[in-house]
Amino acid sequence: MEVLSSRILLRPSDLARSHRFYRDTLGLAIYREFGSPDAPGLVFFLGNSLLEVSGQTMDPRGDGIALWMQIRDVHEQHRRLLDAGVSILRGPRREAWGLVELWIEDPDKIPIVMVEIPEDHPLRRDQRGIPAHEE
Repeated sequence: MEVLSSRILLRPSDLARSHRFYRDTLGLAIYREFGSPDAPGLVFFLGNSLLEVSGQTMDPRGDGIALWMQIRDVHEQHRRLLDAGVSILRGPRREAWGLVELWIEDPDKIPIVMVEIPEDHPLRRDQRGIPAHEE
């Protein structure tokens, strides 16, 4: 299978509220807008992915779904999001696997993990050409 494009689809309980959260509170840039001017669908840039927030559902939260976003400065965003009244599930902390994570939730209680990759983390190093460890 050859995947040409992909995106994450969210069907919120309150479309306008979720648009405000992702566009204004988180500050995601809009890739495109489509549909009715009264209730448009918005597609946001999400790093090397896209997030479409469109339509509406009475049961927006599916168990086992979460959004993962790599950002530059978790602590800066934590302060900003606290000031904006965003629900913080877990404040910034360095996890055992070395990433600094901040957990928040969107208006429909979908968890969002914001991740900062520290300078000393292996994901920051080019692994090409490094010989495999022999045991």
